Amino acid sequence: MKGVHFVVTLALLALATSLASAYDPSPLQDFCVATNNTNSAVFVNGKFCMDPAVVTANDFFFPGLNVARNTGNKVGFNVTLVDVNKLPGLNTLGISLARLDFAPYGLNPPHTHPRATEILVVVEGTLYVGFVTSNPNKLFTKVLNKGDVFVFPIGLIHFQFNIGQTNALAFSGLSSQNPGVITIATAVFGSTPPINPDVLIKAFQLDKNVVDYLQKQF
Repeated sequence: MKGVHFVVTLALLALATSLASAYDPSPLQDFCVATNNTNSAVFVNGKFCMDPAVVTANDFFFPGLNVARNTGNKVGFNVTLVDVNKLPGLNTLGISLARLDFAPYGLNPPHTHPRATEILVVVEGTLYVGFVTSNPNKLFTKVLNKGDVFVFPIGLIHFQFNIGQTNALAFSGLSSQNPGVITIATAVFGSTPPINPDVLIKAFQLDKNVVDYLQKQF
């Protein structure tokens, strides 16, 4: 009888362990509305898998990250993201990669990655980087030189600013095949349709003319 109790106990422990380790997969898009109609189910949490028999080496390959990108824009910055949409072999692997090009005094504006932690390494130049925590909004900053590494925790607002007089280059690894990005200024002042100016006037304690001007910039 003791043997039976021992087996039952082990079975219950195994069941409890399996339940404790179970969890929902992290979302890979902003939303995924449930449907009972499979004919209209066009999005999944990730992408459908290719038949392994037809997979080739090219499905795991992306060329050209050695090529500098054009930074001739208002912020002097350009990012080349290699995510699952550009490199199909990343599907289900939970990683992606980005090349970050900065003109002198170029800025990667404050933004968040809702689905990924970012780890950045400076290859050339000097960057002033930082992130802000959730309330009470503590700022962590660091000046990075060639070879330095910095981590930006998932979901937190962060930025990178080239404080040098020459171009800067960095590479980032992100812990999602589809990290997503929300650029704060663009999201707030350039959403489609636009946020009601009364909301922005009260939130930022700004004059209506200032809010109107900012919305026109985006």
